[in-house]
Amino acid sequence: MAHAYTPGLRIAEKTLVTSKRTLPLLGEVMVKKGAVLTAEDIVAKTYLPGRVHAINAVNRLGIQPKDLKEYMLKKEGDPVQKDEIIAETKPWIKLLKAVLLSPITGTIETISTITGQILLREPPKPIEVHAYIDGRVVEVREKEGVVMETAATFIQGIFGVGGETVGQLHVTVEKPDDVLTADHIQPACKDKIIVGGAFIQYDALDKARKTGVKGIIVGGFNDEDLRKLLGYDLGVAITGTENIGITLVITEGFGRIQMAQRTFELLQSRSGAKTSINGATQIRAGVVRPEIIIPYDIITTATGEEMNKPIERGMEVGDPVRVIRVPYFGKIGKIRSLPFAPRKIETEATVRILEVEFSDGTTAVVPRANIEMIEV
Repeated sequence: MAHAYTPGLRIAEKTLVTSKRTLPLLGEVMVKKGAVLTAEDIVAKTYLPGRVHAINAVNRLGIQPKDLKEYMLKKEGDPVQKDEIIAETKPWIKLLKAVLLSPITGTIETISTITGQILLREPPKPIEVHAYIDGRVVEVREKEGVVMETAATFIQGIFGVGGETVGQLHVTVEKPDDVLTADHIQPACKDKIIVGGAFIQYDALDKARKTGVKGIIVGGFNDEDLRKLLGYDLGVAITGTENIGITLVITEGFGRIQMAQRTFELLQSRSGAKTSINGATQIRAGVVRPEIIIPYDIITTATGEEMNKPIERGMEVGDPVRVIRVPYFGKIGKIRSLPFAPRKIETEATVRILEVEFSDGTTAVVPRANIEMIEV
């Protein structure tokens, strides 16, 4: 049978999910291997160095750099408060005295008699890494973090914005082709992760954010509304760090696209369960997918037949796929044929192609690089 390899989205009812929880700098790991944790538990912590502020002290005081330490009221390592006097001149006429105030609350790091500058550093900022998912610690990396593992429903989206968040899953629509409107956003949605159908209108998303909804999972979203949501045009860099007050995971693509039946049914079957989602997306080298993780109440590390295993083969005729480039971006279909010989396409490039049959019966010839397999 003809087949080919391509990366794809994973959709699994029950599988083992691992999550690396790593500090940005070396720090302290707070838990031990084998510990059973909730998503909110802190697994590691560290401190980010505070911001450095440079003051041209000699210009302000009217002195020579080599004499700077003679006029200092503080020494290196001393704590200071904002607007506290840290240096002053001592003229015979008091009216001519010049003083130097600290612009921040922090610590004096360096007093240079070469450059005449004083470097002050703001207090270090504590950074805490949480478990993110309910599960078990299966590996501890000294001073770096841990690896969590859990048995969960696992669904990858095609695009997302916003970082990690955890909440109770709540399906707000009845069918995968329904539009999530502002009327679906009720006060009871506060602190929950809500599921829509084919599309969410911007006014509904804005209302959800104001209501206190933690996250939204939906089939499609308007790319023009994405700019309105972010306040800028999104480039090709990784998403996930946006401070927008909500996490959005799109499962199908831009525009009004019915959520895949399998995806919707899985989410519907797990409605009410504690869910972890992350909108982080990267479409360049080192692909990162937005993810939906819904752990089961009983944590297990079994690897028997009950677990859905990733597909470890290439594409075959009949496999479900998604197109990830225009003009068919976001459309879902199945592979009709996998011609072996490369073919010249509209761009004049000669590439390996495949034929896709969409749900409406239409077909299209698409470069294999523009396709991803949907693992079910």
